[in-house]
Amino acid sequence: MEILNRINELRNKRGWSIYKLAEESGITQSTLANMFSRQTLPSLTTLKQLCDAFGITMAQFFQGDSNEFNDEEQLIISNYRKLEKQEKEVIKKLLESILSEK
Repeated sequence: MEILNRINELRNKRGWSIYKLAEESGITQSTLANMFSRQTLPSLTTLKQLCDAFGITMAQFFQGDSNEFNDEEQLIISNYRKLEKQEKEVIKKLLESILSEK
């Protein structure tokens, strides 16, 4: 199934286990494991939670790897996605601080 393959692709790019994906998305590990083992498609609500965890929109999910970012921007985004939630908050505050000074 293409949707399950895409979820795995995004998970693997981040180096996330099923456990880490469950933690980031708020979906139980057993729900995710069952979805993959039974090859069942996620509901729209579940897919939205997964997209939120990956830091992408549903449109970006279905676009695949095509994006408008250059290599430097993609590297920044890729590294940001690997951060823990608390680390992401620090980065957001830093960016807000830098931008407010302009």
